[in-house]
Amino acid sequence: MRNARGSLMRPFPLPGSASHPVTTPLSPSVVYASETPDALDDQYEGRVHGYTYSREGHPNADVVAATLDALEGAEGGVVTGSGMGAVSAVLLGLLKSGDHVIGGNQLYGRSLRMMKEDLPRLGIATSLADPGDVAAVRAALRPETRMVLVEVVSNPTLRVADIAGLAALCRERGLLFVVDNTFTTPRGFRPFEHGADIVIHSITKLLAGHSDVMLGYAVARDPALNDRLRVFSVTTGLTPSPFDCWLAERGMLTFPLRFDRAQASAAQLADHLAGLPGVARVIYPLRADHPDAARAQALLGGQGCNMVSFELKGGRQAANAFTRAAEGLSFAPTLGDVGTTLSHPASSSHRALTPEDRAALGLSEGFFRVSVGLEEPAALLDVFTGAVAAAVPAA
Repeated sequence: MRNARGSLMRPFPLPGSASHPVTTPLSPSVVYASETPDALDDQYEGRVHGYTYSREGHPNADVVAATLDALEGAEGGVVTGSGMGAVSAVLLGLLKSGDHVIGGNQLYGRSLRMMKEDLPRLGIATSLADPGDVAAVRAALRPETRMVLVEVVSNPTLRVADIAGLAALCRERGLLFVVDNTFTTPRGFRPFEHGADIVIHSITKLLAGHSDVMLGYAVARDPALNDRLRVFSVTTGLTPSPFDCWLAERGMLTFPLRFDRAQASAAQLADHLAGLPGVARVIYPLRADHPDAARAQALLGGQGCNMVSFELKGGRQAANAFTRAAEGLSFAPTLGDVGTTLSHPASSSHRALTPEDRAALGLSEGFFRVSVGLEEPAALLDVFTGAVAAAVPAA
């Protein structure tokens, strides 16, 4: 059970026991037995709830889906085997050959790759536009446009989308408005309250929070769309692992505490980096020098989240010196862990883009994305001070 805000309630009775476990049982079974063909018909035709084959659903996935549904103010969400599984379910499960989709031009690297390479190969036309510029998105519209996909805060440049303007445009034109809420999470932003039709998450990141789970989630406002997402996910085998779901539930128990701590440290780190020699620029939504500062404040209401991006002077040489000197910080293409991690888009998430395309997004060889974890803030600032100082001579 979940209360209205998604907090766990745990009545899991055991057969023949007056007590119940305080953690959700792990259910790794691939198949579930039914008593009769009629009983199986009752399940498939919705008269009773039950499980048949784990690709079609299992208890641990349902627990995770119900938790996220409550956090997002939704119902009927689908859990997939990865964040990109959720993106794929939305794009491939709801669009068809001849349709056109507009994506934000600063999406996650693999989302961009899907937009540029995979969808066109399947006959789905794509365009990219600045999600902070509604006029640019309007200019990209075609008669066959069916969907707009954006991130609230872009990965990794932390630009803030004009959610209100895009929601109004999509309503006006009858388009599906899809919002990837991975960076902001439902604690920082709830897209359905701002006009979204579909919400996507990579549970792998801050929601699960321990770098030991790979899961995604997608949910639509319209139950009919949720049915289509579910059918596509089942058919294409986007099934999540029961063990990963079990771990994710454990991680989500501490999610609000982790979010608040990491966000507070991220704000401190952003201000600290801005004062260090050798740092060319710092990007954090709550800073006054953020290019979308006014929109960030209005949209996020003081929630800057746990991501900080910055650019070192000196390019790749300085970047190498920085990661070597950043003792205790993991240089890894992930985010949302309990420990702070460093990501270098030019060599990881956005390496498939041309140098010119990366430059257009502002992703130089000295650009880093930081996912702030739960370390003591003073110790974290000391590590960054030393690492930047080590990189300055290389600049």
